[in-house]
Amino acid sequence: MRSTGVHHIDLVVSDLARSLMFYRSLLAPVGWTEATEILGERGETVTYLWGPGSSIGLRAAPDGDASLPVDRYRVGLHHIALEVPTRADVDACAVRVIELGGLVTDGPRAFTEYPADYYGVFFRDPDDLKIEIVSQEARIPV
Repeated sequence: MRSTGVHHIDLVVSDLARSLMFYRSLLAPVGWTEATEILGERGETVTYLWGPGSSIGLRAAPDGDASLPVDRYRVGLHHIALEVPTRADVDACAVRVIELGGLVTDGPRAFTEYPADYYGVFFRDPDDLKIEIVSQEARIPV
């Protein structure tokens, strides 16, 4: 399925192998199965994991530098949300996050303060980046 929305998002991570294992294991069951590599502008390997209509690029920080903590309330990325078809997919992702050593921070649950039929889970990845998996089943055409 092609999207006319966000094509890809690149994340800088402290350990590329660890993040690839985390995201591949988390997202493969919901259709993110293709991976491609390119050479980044600084000569680094960038691996793109492709899902339905978009992708996430992962690249290692120079020298694995994780010295600065992530601050979602400074200029930059607060979080990304990836949509899956069903609530069951959200629930399964939440279980996989825990199995993979991630930290679930909220959900999975219905977020009634958000648009109708919004069901999601928020978690932190191995680098403390905030990620959300969401489903709005009623909104997805069948």
